[in-house]
Amino acid sequence: MHFDYFIPTRIIFGRGRLDELSSLPLPGKKALIVITNGKSMRNLGYLDKVASLLEQNGVEAEVYDKVLPNPIEKHVMEAVEQARNGNCDFIIGLGGGSAIDSAKAIALMVKNPGTYWDYVKGLKKITQKILPVVAIPTTAGTGTEADPWTVISNLDTNEKIGYGIPELFPSVAIVDPLLMVSVPQKLTAYQGMDAFFHAVEGYLACVAQPFSDMLAKEAIRLIAEFLPIAVVDGENLQAREQMAWASTAAGMVESTSSCISEHSMEHALSAFYPDLPHGAGLVALSVPYFSYLLEKNPDKVRVRYIEMAHAMGMPGETPESFIEALKKLISAVGLSDLKLSDWGIRPEEAEKLAANSFEAMGALYELDPVALTPQDAAQIIGRAIR
Repeated sequence: MHFDYFIPTRIIFGRGRLDELSSLPLPGKKALIVITNGKSMRNLGYLDKVASLLEQNGVEAEVYDKVLPNPIEKHVMEAVEQARNGNCDFIIGLGGGSAIDSAKAIALMVKNPGTYWDYVKGLKKITQKILPVVAIPTTAGTGTEADPWTVISNLDTNEKIGYGIPELFPSVAIVDPLLMVSVPQKLTAYQGMDAFFHAVEGYLACVAQPFSDMLAKEAIRLIAEFLPIAVVDGENLQAREQMAWASTAAGMVESTSSCISEHSMEHALSAFYPDLPHGAGLVALSVPYFSYLLEKNPDKVRVRYIEMAHAMGMPGETPESFIEALKKLISAVGLSDLKLSDWGIRPEEAEKLAANSFEAMGALYELDPVALTPQDAAQIIGRAIR
């Protein structure tokens, strides 16, 4: 047994705990609050509440509000300039994964020269301090509040790349399920399935270890049980609470194991089609992807597929039971009719998308339980496009 464990984020979890922002020790005196370009953070009062609680804590704040659902480097660099000009000394990500991921990327760049993509591509080395990040998730999906990863797209190069270093772990994460009850049904489903695949991929990755296995199986179990409830009844606080914990736990899985190439393939899809929600792309890929791994090398995944099926409440001792449990969950959350063609993705693009997945996120292929080639990836993507 040989593994590392490092999750330095202080996690403050529970209903109503956002209120503690008014007295919590914070890593600075002026924050840049990062939100998306949607209306929900303002309309629901979350932004005003956070600003008020910060004021009570003696902290000033500015707001950057242009982040897209698939965040882009241009907006990261705009926000960096705002943070520099405003002398902000820490960054708050308020919202879903796009806001929190952007907050991390901004925090990296405020003191460091060049462009964010210089660091993603390894053209520059970080030489200056990275600002602290406070994560306040309002969705149960990415788990980015408990991991060091940020996913940003470069529209000029059609690259969507995950980048992470230990310094990008948030210093504090406030996970308050009360902030999640307003998420619409379809977004609840997309986000919850994103968390599900973080756990599943982390359980299958060749770098899985005892701590990640424990959290992955728990997240898989909770999501299979409570995501359908949260989708149907968004005000069910037990379901929202369990999904909030499952998402954070799955983020810890990403920190102690890793995603695998399903995420590489989805990043290629949404790099070219940025309107495609990440969770939707993962759902569309999932049955073809996990079925293909089983077809190509059943011995490599058999035991873990059976264990995941059992965690999802599916009896049986065959690996196919996981595929059946996955189809059942997708149906239960109302996504069985999802089609990639609805976003304009065409079967003849499969080879191009597969090639991009290797070029931009090839490292995850090295962590797969079954070795895949670009031809294999094109087969999977082709099966997923309908």
